[in-house]
Order: sequence, then C-alpha cells, then structure tokens
Amino acid sequence: MTSPTSGDREKVVSKISPALQQVLRIRTAQHGIDIQHAVEAGITAWRGLGANLATIDTSGAKSFSTWLPPGQWEGFRADCAARGVPIVQGLSQSVQLWLEKNPSPGVQRPVNVKRIIVCNQKGGVGKTAITAGAGEALAEDPDQLHPVRISKHFAAALTEGEGDSPLDYEDLPGLGLRVLLVDFDPQHHLTKQLGQEPLPIEGDSLTKHMAGEAQGELRDLIVTVEDERFGGRLHLLPACTDAFLLDVKLSGVRAREAALERALASIEDDYDAILVDCPPSLGLSMDAAAHYGRRRDGEAPGNSGVLIVVQAEDSSADAYGLLTSQIEDLRSDMGLELDYLGIVVNHYDARRGFIATSSLKNWMDIKDPRVVGVIGDLKEQKEAVRMKQPLLAYAPKCDQSVGMRALAREIS
Repeated sequence: MTSPTSGDREKVVSKISPALQQVLRIRTAQHGIDIQHAVEAGITAWRGLGANLATIDTSGAKSFSTWLPPGQWEGFRADCAARGVPIVQGLSQSVQLWLEKNPSPGVQRPVNVKRIIVCNQKGGVGKTAITAGAGEALAEDPDQLHPVRISKHFAAALTEGEGDSPLDYEDLPGLGLRVLLVDFDPQHHLTKQLGQEPLPIEGDSLTKHMAGEAQGELRDLIVTVEDERFGGRLHLLPACTDAFLLDVKLSGVRAREAALERALASIEDDYDAILVDCPPSLGLSMDAAAHYGRRRDGEAPGNSGVLIVVQAEDSSADAYGLLTSQIEDLRSDMGLELDYLGIVVNHYDARRGFIATSSLKNWMDIKDPRVVGVIGDLKEQKEAVRMKQPLLAYAPKCDQSVGMRALAREIS
C-alpha cells in the first residue's frame, strides 16, 4: 500500500523479516546512505533481472515502511504479479539483492597505530574511566549498531543553553578497531576496573621491559577484555606495583625518554590503537609517555598525541597549566611534534552550580586544544567499576556510554 507523498517520494508499507530489517539498517549505516535509497536501488535491480531469484524465507515478516519515488511501488507490484511472486517475497529479494551488491565495507584501519596518551598529573579526574571508555568504544562490534551522541551536558554547552533536551542520538556501527589499553599507573585502577589482577611484582612487567630487565615477551603479559561486543579486539596490558619504582629505574636508562616506545614496539603491529592510562605524575614516566605519543615521520597530524582529562572546577585548571608547561618543555627541549588530541571534561554535573558551569565555559573557550568530550557524573560508571565490568558492556545505552562513543569518533 501507499500513503501521501513527502516531497518527491511516497510512503510505502509492506513486510520483511526482522532479521533482514536489522541487516539493512546496519549495512546502510556502514555505507552512510539512507534506507530508502537502498530499497529503491534494490527494487530497481530486482525489476531488471531476467529470471526469478531463489525463494527467501519470509516467515515472521514484520511491518516495514520506507519512501520511494512516485510510481516505483506500483511498477514493482505489477512486476511481482507478472512473475507470480508475492510482494513480500519480491521486496525481501530486492533488499537481499542490494545487500549482496553492497557488502560490508570493513573496518577503516589507521595507516599508523594510534597512540593516545591519557594524562593529567592531578589524581581523581577520571583518566582511567576515560581510557577504558574510549578504548571500549573504539573496539565495539562494527556489524552491530550502537547509540552515539554527544552527552546532554556537552550539547547544552555547545548550544549555549538553548533547549533543555539532549541531542538526538544516532545508531551507528561500531568502529571495530584492535585496541590495547596500557595500565601505566602503579595504582592499577584500570586493571582492577576491568576485572583483572595486577601482575605479580616478582614476575615480568612493563616496568622491567622499560628498564631493560625483561624476563620474557611483553605479548605474554597481555590479556583479553572478554565481552561479545568487543569480539576479542580489546586487550589490556595490566599494571604491576613495581611501576612505583619506574622513575628511579629510568634515571639510569640510556635514552630513557624512549623507554616506553622500545617496550611496546614489539606489539604495535597487533593493534590499531594503543591507549596509555598515565599516572598522576610529572616525572620521568610522563616524559616517556609523552615521547611515545609524539608524531612520527610520515604520520598524519592528530593521529596520535595527548588527551587531557580535567574536571569542571578550579584545581583542574591549575593542574592543566602544569601539564601543558611540561609538554611545551618537551616539545622545545627534544624537538618533538607532540599533538594535543583535545580536552575531556569528566564528572560534569551542572547541578553543582556556578563553579561547574562557569568552569565548563572556560574550558570550552580555550579552543586550542579544544574540548572533544564532556562526560557526565552518573551512577553507571561507578556501578560498572563495582561490578568490574567495562562500562559499555554494563550499561551500553547510558548517557556516559553514548558520550564515550562520541569521544572515540572525535579522536579516531
């Protein structure tokens, strides 16, 4: 059946199976086109066939509607009748034909491994939560749709308070990257949040590899973060308490600023993105992390760099100044091309009043580096930590999760 037109198209209603509808939604999102144009192309191709296709199982077909050019549906119905094919069968074959002609485009992998250094020497700002959440969003299933939008607090800031409702979110395919999370903090919060145990101090560790005391292959220390939405793509290099000694050990290492890069070099080819959860420090370990995030020869600007996590309060601004001063010193002293990937304002809650809202405005006013994400201070993150589960697995549709996906797309 058809109903009134909208612009130069008319609405048509029929049925196809829920499974076919879901695949169509995912595939059109992957190719960045509207469902109506895919169905239009599929029907056109079906009508041009010289012979009928094999019958598709249409049992359990559910209502399906879309918008087609005027006259196409009537011509399609006439062709179905002439070929002795039920309309639901013909439409299902048309959709299947388009899917076969437009296979999944696959994951767009970066030319150079992305090295994202998540830092701020002030503790308690949520570097670990941002490292985990952004990494999870980068690794999500590319053959499934996930809700993505900017968090409502960020949206309100971007629109200067115009309207109280959040931006509508869009269901988009996951990014599907191979991701390594590196717990570079001796407090091992990232390791524990993801339900893993810190490495034993008497065994091998990242610290030992950086100090030239490796006992085996670094790859053997890496564990998989298990959840079907990550499909084996999300990995963790757990922390070890011996990282408290890292600055002391690095003081006696030649070219110590490159120690982290030397340690991770053997596993880089296994990943598309490596996120380093830095300790709250301005010491030698931070120098090594910043050096690792520098732009390499031939690497595109913004592919790798420093992601700074702050809060909407005054002490974060003081810490930000100290961190950026260190980064500028590294840039000048060592001649590094070290890019800022942006600022993430974490734990934001407008209900805290003027200090929070005015601080957020101050962060938004910086422009370079710009704010690339605002993550609300909500219960789901705390609950996920308590449950020792990834946030995007524990509460995939919560505001924090959709904000993490928006952040991942900003830095991917």
